[in-house]
Amino acid sequence: MTTSAVNGASRPTQPNGSLEDLEKRNYIRWDAKGVEEKPPNEDEDIQAVADQINTIQKAQYNMHRHCYSGTHARTHGIVKGKFIVPDDLSPHLKQTELFSHGGEYSIAARYSTEPGDPGLDDRIAQPRGFAMKIFNVHGDMFDVGKDFPTQDIEFNSTPALDLANAKVTREIIGLRIAHGNDKAKLYEELEKRDDTELQQARDGVRNTHLESTRQYSQTAYRFGDYVIKYCLVPSSETQRKLYEETVRPEHGSDILHRWLQNFHQQHEAEYLFQVQLLENLEDQPVEYAGKIWDAEKYPWQTVARVVFPPQESFDFERKTFWEDHIRVDPWHGLKSLQPLGSPNRLRRVVYPASSSLRHKMNARKEINVENIDEIPN
Repeated sequence: MTTSAVNGASRPTQPNGSLEDLEKRNYIRWDAKGVEEKPPNEDEDIQAVADQINTIQKAQYNMHRHCYSGTHARTHGIVKGKFIVPDDLSPHLKQTELFSHGGEYSIAARYSTEPGDPGLDDRIAQPRGFAMKIFNVHGDMFDVGKDFPTQDIEFNSTPALDLANAKVTREIIGLRIAHGNDKAKLYEELEKRDDTELQQARDGVRNTHLESTRQYSQTAYRFGDYVIKYCLVPSSETQRKLYEETVRPEHGSDILHRWLQNFHQQHEAEYLFQVQLLENLEDQPVEYAGKIWDAEKYPWQTVARVVFPPQESFDFERKTFWEDHIRVDPWHGLKSLQPLGSPNRLRRVVYPASSSLRHKMNARKEINVENIDEIPN
């Protein structure tokens, strides 16, 4: 099953193409010419972004007397569950050590809001995030994560990334720092850009129940021999019904975490983990993440299920442990799931810089958990 998406929320549609058709398509190899093309001056842009993110963190510290991540600072819930890979995937989907055979893996996952302000009112529409750590994953790992058997995977509720490459990221974060408290001036500056619609879209997302929200990788990743974007699709009938539940002014500033609490206490949550394979670099750019890969031309294909049993999703001990000690980083994991493109090369520098400052200012150590039981119950 595939889905269409409206501002991150999902509704089911019919599959595109037969299984036989999908198996026979000409998918582009991850190391093919043109998949990645690093532009000049990118390293300079990336270092500037790392400095900008640290500036945002320090500003939030001055307000809250606690340092948070430069993005996705507001936690709505943290849950534990399973990542289930079937054993009967088609040959073209049996990629990487994670999907080459069936298996069941423990996961811990966090729901968040994208900006770096931990006190941001839930009634303000913004992109929402989701990130998971998959445990007991074994294979050829990047050096930064080779000592702990986990695969980090992160998502955002908008399919296109406004911080589309390192240059754009430097420009946009610079504008947000300069004019973040003056929306009229910020929009005046954004109107001067060629990507105005992309940059303003974040303020018009559908503000709905997080359990009905489809989540996207936004950026591209290696998938064994090939290249993918991935997504997470709410798949239970209960979750799909929540699509109509939108945030209203009377709901209160913490409505998203309260909705999650109520849902997870009473229901099992289930998602489809889907991948969209690269077939045409002109239609599906890797270096620029501001363009959506057309799901009608390049269908989503299910490769796993994610299941969370009923539980308490807003446990204070678990929340504090995650915010003070954990770092989710797509460069923590398998080389066969290598992050690709400019935004991911940026993350390889910016994420450690953000984490380092956070742990220094809070006098907390970064903990690379190796077992799900290390995360408080």
